[in-house]
Amino acid sequence: MPDSQSKIRTMLENRPQTSAANGHRNWLGLKTLYLREVRRFSKVYIQTVLAPVITTLIFLTIFALAVGRLRGDINGIPFIQFLAPGLIMMAILQNAFANATSSIMGAKMQGNIVDTLMPPLTSHELVLAYASGGATRGLAVGIAVTIAMSFFVPIAPANIFLVLFHVIAASYMMALLGVIGGIWADKNEQMAVITGFVVTPLSFLSGTFYSIERLPKFLQTLTMFNPFFYAIDGLRAGFIGQSDGPVLQGIIVMVVVDLALWLFCQRLFASGYKLKA
Repeated sequence: MPDSQSKIRTMLENRPQTSAANGHRNWLGLKTLYLREVRRFSKVYIQTVLAPVITTLIFLTIFALAVGRLRGDINGIPFIQFLAPGLIMMAILQNAFANATSSIMGAKMQGNIVDTLMPPLTSHELVLAYASGGATRGLAVGIAVTIAMSFFVPIAPANIFLVLFHVIAASYMMALLGVIGGIWADKNEQMAVITGFVVTPLSFLSGTFYSIERLPKFLQTLTMFNPFFYAIDGLRAGFIGQSDGPVLQGIIVMVVVDLALWLFCQRLFASGYKLKA
C-alpha cells in the first residue's frame, strides 16, 4: 500500500503542469489532442478529403460547360481561371468548419466530451488544438483541390504570401466558427441551421462565382461586411494578381475576425458553456 501511494504521488507530481500565469504549457496534451483531430479525419480520407475534391471539380465542370464559353473574360482573366480560386477557398471554408463542428458535437452527443475536458489543458490550449485540427483538414482539402484543378485550369500563384496567409487565416476562421457551432449545437438539426443559414449563404454570396464589381453599389457595400469575401478575394489576388477589394483591408479584417473568434471560443471553454453537466 505505501508503494502504491508513493507511485500515485509521483505520478501526480510529474504530470504536466498547466499554469498560464507561470508560463507552464501542456505541450504533450496539446499535441495529443491535435493529432487525435488529424487522425480522426485522415482515417476516412475518402469522405473528408477526396469527396470535397470531386464535388469541387463537378462545380468547375458545370460552370466550364454551361457558363465558361458564354461568360467571357473578367478584367482580362478567363472566367474559369477567375473561378478556380473561389472554388478552392469555398472547399477550404466548408471543410475546416465541418471538422471542428463534427468533433465537438459528436463528443457531446456520445457523452465523452468530459474525457477532453478532464486533462490539464487550458482553454487556450483546447481552442488551439481543435482549431488547428480543423484548419489542417481545410488546408489538406485546399491542397488536394488545387492539385486536381491544375490539370484543367492554369494555376500559378502570383503572390505566394497572399496565398499562404489567406488559406491559413480562412482555415482558422472557419475552424473557430466550427468550434462555436459545435459547442452551441446539441443535435444535428441545430447544426443544419448554422450550415444552411450562415455558412452556405455567406460562402456563395461572397464573390465565389462572380466579380462584385457587377453588383449594385448597395450590394457591393454589403459584401464588404462579409469576412468570407475577403478570404476568397485575397486568395484570388494571390493566384491571378487581381482583387475586387483592398487587399490590405482584407488582411486586417481576417486578423481581427480570427482574434475575435479565438477569444470567444476561449471564453466558451473557460466557462464550460454547454460542455459541463
